[in-house]
Amino acid sequence: MATHDPELRRELDATLQTRRELGPDYEPELLDSFLEKVEENVDRRVRRHLAEQQVQVARGARPARPAHAFWQRFGFAALSLVLAVPLTAIAVAQAGPVGLIVCWAGIVGVNAAHRAGARTPRPGTDHRGAAD
Repeated sequence: MATHDPELRRELDATLQTRRELGPDYEPELLDSFLEKVEENVDRRVRRHLAEQQVQVARGARPARPAHAFWQRFGFAALSLVLAVPLTAIAVAQAGPVGLIVCWAGIVGVNAAHRAGARTPRPGTDHRGAAD
């Protein structure tokens, strides 16, 4: 697994080692704990990115459009599918077929919301995304 965050990599290694030591009985709790850390990491990065954009806007610069928007969307979809595997297992183990349906409805919903957000025009742009 290639990662740019050594702290997150250490957390994953620690989670896997703990799972080996404790066995599969504690797997749901370990996954929940690790996913919380991933979520905190993502939140921290998003806050930092938004703060950087706000500073740029305050200085009079236009916010930069993502250079690789396709790869960002692809990465989000790929990450959601990777995370879907343990979430699906937990949902099926806890709630059976109903859990499976609810879990995948959530996964599809998150991806649909992400995609819809990517299509929402930014203030100050016309329908083609060009600045006024």
